[in-house]
Amino acid sequence: MRFKSKDIQPSKLTKTISALANADGGDIFVGISESKNRLTWDGFDNEEAANAHSQVIEQTFPLGANSRVSFLHHQKLSGLVLFIEIEKTPDIRKASDGIAYLRRGAQSLPQTTNEQILRLSLNKGIHSYEDHSVNNNIEFISNFEATRAFMSDVVPFSTAEDWLRKQKLAVDGKPTVAGVMLFSDEPQIELPKGAIKVYRYKTNDASGTRDTLAFDPLSIEGNAYSMIYKSVDTIRSIIESIPIAEAGVLSKLEYPTEAIHEIITNAVIHRDYIINDDIHVRIFDNRIEVQSPGTLAGHVTTKNILDERFARNPKIVRLLNKFKNPPNKDVGEGLNTAFEAMRKLKLKDPIVEQKDNGLLVLLRHEKLAAPQQLIIDFLRSNEEINNRIAREICFIGSENKVKLIFKDMIKSDVIERIPNRSQSKAAYRKGASFPT
Repeated sequence: MRFKSKDIQPSKLTKTISALANADGGDIFVGISESKNRLTWDGFDNEEAANAHSQVIEQTFPLGANSRVSFLHHQKLSGLVLFIEIEKTPDIRKASDGIAYLRRGAQSLPQTTNEQILRLSLNKGIHSYEDHSVNNNIEFISNFEATRAFMSDVVPFSTAEDWLRKQKLAVDGKPTVAGVMLFSDEPQIELPKGAIKVYRYKTNDASGTRDTLAFDPLSIEGNAYSMIYKSVDTIRSIIESIPIAEAGVLSKLEYPTEAIHEIITNAVIHRDYIINDDIHVRIFDNRIEVQSPGTLAGHVTTKNILDERFARNPKIVRLLNKFKNPPNKDVGEGLNTAFEAMRKLKLKDPIVEQKDNGLLVLLRHEKLAAPQQLIIDFLRSNEEINNRIAREICFIGSENKVKLIFKDMIKSDVIERIPNRSQSKAAYRKGASFPT
């Protein structure tokens, strides 16, 4: 929410409107002043007094497209507040000075350079970097196994080079980013940051550290099709190695494969390939994070992502769907399927967050038992364990977190507190339901 004094110049108001429309949208309250984190109601005398501000909104959003305007009144305070609801627009919107602005934090930043306008255009989906050609020749994608298999299955009556040109996957004899990601056996030669990195952190803290990293990050490369399936198999294998304890019984951690598959597929086909970064998959004890480069494209926001559809890379989306056993169904149901799969396992809905230059999707689990398993393993070769030792072997910094883990394990009779010990010397040993 943005609060503006009724004395704001209409031309200056359009800068805020432009900045929000070119980002994720937002609400503006004109007639509420903000100073030192204090809000003051100081509305217009009547609707006509806000005509100048209403007119500039009409100029920025003709016919009311992507915006709504209304007046708010207060039961005890006089004056009307102009309430402006701005949606993210599929095109670039400029302020009355002819400049496009972009919201970053609390600032409305002018986008004036060719690079800034191109970046904004790519974010909006007006142009797609998948059509950019790489510095190689068409043979880089026409002679690979993936191309030959695809041609045999889908278009057996055409040569690879002719078909690639007709699909505009090669321009002036050079393959495009889409062509490389779809048909090269080694696209990372041309797109070094087009891979998927997988990390396993033995912690449920907010971020992973080198100390909690289970092994060196895995780098999964290949074309879009193979990379999706390899990544899903790798993630599943890692997850199945993480035990959980329920009522003192150890079992394997379970996330729905459909959710993992759909989120990885979305990351690969909708990521922004102009950004020099990989897709990062971080597996924690209580969640999986999938972070892909690029903000949401077009008019899609984190609020409407389940209802709206927009492809940043339409060629990759369309043609990947033509492969045998396609990873995407090309019906816009990817994230919806992920949400439904999580709900079937009675797990919380995924969280979708937009970062400054990327999109983060979180799959959460109620509680993983990696710390419990480490405690059990320790007690198999030691007579007792205390809070300090548990924090060290579980890589947990909080004493209270370990207390809660002990409490749950005591309830399940997996461990018991050693009697006749003072609070400062409290320790725990095997319980009646300790696994053999």
